[in-house]
Parts: sequence; C-alpha cells; structure tokens
Amino acid sequence: MAVTAPAPAHGGESNEASGEAAQRKPSRRRLLIIVGIIAIVAGLVWGLRWWTVGRFIETTDDAYLQADSVTIAPKVAGYVTEVLVADNQAVAAGAPLARLDTRQYQASLDQAKATLDARAADIQRAEAELRQQQANADQAKAQADVSRVSLAHAEDDVRRYQPLVATGAETAERLASLVSTRDQARATLAANLAAARSAATQIGATQAQIVQARAQMEAADAQLNQSKLDLNDTTLYSPLAGRVGDRSVRVGQYVQPGTRLMTVVPVQSLYLEANFKETQVGRMRVGQPATLHVDALKGTDLHGVVESFSPGTGAQFALLPPENATGNFTKIVQRVPVRIRIDTGPQTREVLLPGLSVTVDVDTKSATDQSKRIAAENRHD
Repeated sequence: MAVTAPAPAHGGESNEASGEAAQRKPSRRRLLIIVGIIAIVAGLVWGLRWWTVGRFIETTDDAYLQADSVTIAPKVAGYVTEVLVADNQAVAAGAPLARLDTRQYQASLDQAKATLDARAADIQRAEAELRQQQANADQAKAQADVSRVSLAHAEDDVRRYQPLVATGAETAERLASLVSTRDQARATLAANLAAARSAATQIGATQAQIVQARAQMEAADAQLNQSKLDLNDTTLYSPLAGRVGDRSVRVGQYVQPGTRLMTVVPVQSLYLEANFKETQVGRMRVGQPATLHVDALKGTDLHGVVESFSPGTGAQFALLPPENATGNFTKIVQRVPVRIRIDTGPQTREVLLPGLSVTVDVDTKSATDQSKRIAAENRHD
C-alpha cells in the first residue's frame, strides 16, 4: 500500500508570498498616483506662481550697501594737538573731532586787528586834514574876495585922479602912488586866487586819500575775517551724524590742507546700489518694491523701493571707458546701477554696514501696462 508523502511546507509559504505581493502592487500603484497628483499640483502651483509673480521678478547678486561717507580733512596746516574721537566711535553732527595748534593763527588774527585799527586811524587823520583844508580853502576864498574889493577901489581911485592930473589939480606923484596901489591889489588878488585853487586841489587829493584809506580798511577787514576763519578751522567738526572710520590722525602729526585724517560714515543713511543687467531694467520703474537678502542677515528679508537709476551704464563712468569702435569687438552685457531705498527700522540699521553683499529681487509687475504701451507706440503696421 502506497503512502502519500505530505506536501512540502515551503510550497504553501510561496503561495502566501504571492498573495502578499499581489496585495502590495495596488498599494504601490496608489502611492505612485498620489505622488504624481502631488507633483502635478505642485507644478501647477509653481506655474501659476511664476505666471502671476515670478516672471516679473528681476534678480541680481551684484548689489552692495552704500553710504555717502565724508572724508575729514583740515583747511589749514599745523600740528595736531588733540584727537577727540576714537576708532569706530559714534559722533553727532557738529561734534568736534580734532584740533590743530592755534598759536600762529591767533597771532595772525591779532595782527589783522591791529592793521584794521591802523587803517581806521588813517581815515580819521585824513578826514581831519580834509576839514582843515576846507577851512583853508574858505579862508583863501575870503582873502580873494577882499583883494577883489581892494582892486576895484584902487581902480576907481586911478580913474578919478587921472582927469585931475591932466588939469593940474593933482600932482603926477599922487597918480603914480594910486597906480602902484592898484597894481599891488591886482597882484594880491592873483595870489589869493592861486591860493584858493591850491586849497581846492589839496581837498581833492585828501578826498582821494580817504577813499584809498577806506579801501585799505576794507582789505584789512577782509584779512581779519580770513584770520578768524583760519583760527576757527583749527578745530575740525563732523558735518553729519555717523561713525568714525579709517582714523589715521595722531597727536603731534603735522598736516597740510586736504590731508585725509578720518572718515565719518552715516550708517543710519544707508542705501543699496544694485547693478542689474541691461536686459533686466527694461521694465524697472521708480517706486517698484524690492526684497533684499543680506548675506550678513541670513533668514531675514528686508524691503526696499527703487529710488533712481544711473544716467548711464557703469562702463560710461569708468576711469577708462571702453572704445568699441577700435579693434575686435565682443559684445558684453552692460550693467546699470540702480539705487534702492531701504525701508527698515533703527535696530536693523545698527547691524548694516556699507559694503555688505546683498541679493535683490525687484517686482516689475507694475510696469506691464506701460511696457505694452511702449511696444504699441513703436509698432509699425
């Protein structure tokens, strides 16, 4: 009698594994379908986002924070006696920064004052001389008038006695005496008239001296004002509020006018200069919003507004502008500096510094209608 051998145990296990695999296939298919749906939805969302927002965003990482720093330099020469600020110190507008030796400028000021006083004394002396000469002129005129009267009287006497001498009623000696008196009166009148003219000439000369003295006084007054300015310029003041940087001045240093001593950086008045490609600025307009990603502030986005555009590309203001009309030519995309105002609070500005790198996103959607009008204006049907 034959005995039937039991079926191997692994055969049953194989059937069970096949059943489990058949069950896993629909689950995997559903997973792939879900993933595909999610990918399609994400693609649609991304596409919608790009169509409504992304295609209007112009981005550049060629952007750096800027500040209109002021170089502090003396207007006069001298030795530095005091340095009143330290490196990186915050200063207010009008705060003193350094002082130069004032002794020579104080001496110049004293000398200018003395010169001005001397010129004033010259004017007073000339005016006194003018009054004296006017009195002399009046006296000479009066003497000339007296001489004129005396001459007229002498001439009358001569005319009266000439007939009497001719008839013998008077002697010839009497007539000769009268003629002599008349001639003396004429000479005296001539002398007095000359004296009057001389006095008038001296008055004119003295008046000219007074005018010259007043001009010299004005020059002395101008020199006095210049000496005051020089003395005031021995103290250097900050023209704006900011922080001190690049301080190279030291006590005892001799400086000339224009020597760079330090720089005041207005850190509270920072702005952004972004250099966009010429292919990016076609739809950029003043007033468009911008998003700023400062490398020093990771994870923090700042906001700004397009403020102005450079009147030319950066190459136009280079020290050696390119000359494309000579030699071989290779077209290079130019960049246009765009100034962006930073809209942020004082806490954020305390950590921003000129020169920091920034990535900028400018939303140009507001210029879409204008771009269409420009295209329509230049379309030739």
